[in-house]
Amino acid sequence: MKRRTFIKNSGALGASLILPISCKQSEAKQRKKSIGVALVGLGYYSTDLLGPAFSHTENCHLAGIVTGSPEKIPAWKSKYGIPDKNIYNYENMSDAIDNPDIDVFYIVLPNGMHAEYTIKAAEAGKHVWCEKPMAVTVQECEAMIAACKKHKRQLTIGYRMQHEPNTQTIMQFGKDKPYGNIQNITAEAAFKGWSDKSNWKVRKALGGGAMYDMGVYAINGARYMAQQEPIAVTARHVIERPEIFDEVDETTIFELEFADGSMAKCRTSFNNHWNLLRAECENGWYQLEPMQSYTGVRGTTSDERPLNAPIKNQQAKQMDDDALAIMNDTDPLVSGEEGLKDVRIVRAVYESGANGGKRVPIVYS
Repeated sequence: MKRRTFIKNSGALGASLILPISCKQSEAKQRKKSIGVALVGLGYYSTDLLGPAFSHTENCHLAGIVTGSPEKIPAWKSKYGIPDKNIYNYENMSDAIDNPDIDVFYIVLPNGMHAEYTIKAAEAGKHVWCEKPMAVTVQECEAMIAACKKHKRQLTIGYRMQHEPNTQTIMQFGKDKPYGNIQNITAEAAFKGWSDKSNWKVRKALGGGAMYDMGVYAINGARYMAQQEPIAVTARHVIERPEIFDEVDETTIFELEFADGSMAKCRTSFNNHWNLLRAECENGWYQLEPMQSYTGVRGTTSDERPLNAPIKNQQAKQMDDDALAIMNDTDPLVSGEEGLKDVRIVRAVYESGANGGKRVPIVYS
């Protein structure tokens, strides 16, 4: 609730004080053997998944927190040993520019707040890891990319599936085509939740809606399975609980069209259980089911090739990969530009759904 109050009292992309980063500070960060991460927002994902995942990381550690809920601080201090000097709120997080303990701000806030706090983090001289979806609009995504480039900081989007080994095999199939060219893709991501309007994900002002939350799994999955970008989309929305979903989409069904004539049939919802990524090819098929669960991502192929490579912790693998990119000054696996592509498609899906399912071309430039 405090986040919601805060967003009402803050500007969409509130400007922050821009201060220079000393050469000594920059060099010190490059020499670090472990990247210090501060979580921005202490909701469910931070509390139940990211925080515990740090016990499995090798290249990064939990160094700080940013929260608008002071009552949460004692538990985090006690559990993770976070010193007072590494605890910030939304108003003073820019002060971290002088704190060498923190290398990264990981933005784990409602979608409508991603752009504002990514920009603040970059202006504070920190690299940014931002949860998916990258933002709500194309313009916000572009502003995030520009801010990180201006301050020479990495911007990485939290698509954990692209770090998962079975998903990486599927991505390689798209490049190597062991089953021939892909003809059709099925991409579905959904869960059934909420009996009232208390969750921010049903609030339009905070970037709620099935497409932003679960639909990006389907979009991103179709894209990395196809290893090409869709050129057009058609979509329709289904609302079964209008008393809850009077601001955002509850279920969205959409098709992505690719230049080679293949199609991706996609579904996303807050009122169903869907979790599938499947490719029908010239000479067989392959799939992941589930394709985006926190654990147990598994699949198979038409020739019974198992896709069951183990992974200890998805979030830890993602954060370790992203930390290595910072330490080695290499491109992150999932860049801001990648997140921007998905948001362009989400916006085209909404345009099609709002206009009777008309075909909407996707323009990337």
